[in-house]
Amino acid sequence: MANLYSPCYDVFLNFRGKDVRRTFLDHLYKALCDVGINVFRDDDELPRGEDISGSLLEAIEESKISLVVFSKNYASSKWCLNELVKILECKEKLGQHIFPIFYDVDPSEVRRQTGKIGDSLAKHESNSSPKQLRKWKAALTAVANLSGFHLQNNFNGSEVKFIDYPGGIG
Repeated sequence: MANLYSPCYDVFLNFRGKDVRRTFLDHLYKALCDVGINVFRDDDELPRGEDISGSLLEAIEESKISLVVFSKNYASSKWCLNELVKILECKEKLGQHIFPIFYDVDPSEVRRQTGKIGDSLAKHESNSSPKQLRKWKAALTAVANLSGFHLQNNFNGSEVKFIDYPGGIG
């Protein structure tokens, strides 16, 4: 595990692929790379045949910053939720920074686990332990309470404008 003073990545991207991978996330990834930021995105960085869970968790530990892209189906993925718990642990133990991006989902839905976020968590109740559900809910609330960015049709579908927008990412 890398320590706080020797991270391998500047940024770790946490996201629900089916919601944002080929839209907002591709634009964000390109913009960050174009300005020389070393970004970990799971589909690009993991060598084939590598243990996904261990490699992803290690990449989180070895990053300075995590950008968490919340979207409507984010909480339907146990993988995203487990990554989120790890990201929050790294914030608390290693002092890493977390910046949430609320992509087409209201921050209050994430914070309070209502709407599609709440519906997705309810579906996990039958096949997840109460302890795990509590961890996920606590992590969602904690990260949603951080200052972040809210994108909800603000730019008529042009995510690139957000990235280059003053006060945005780029």
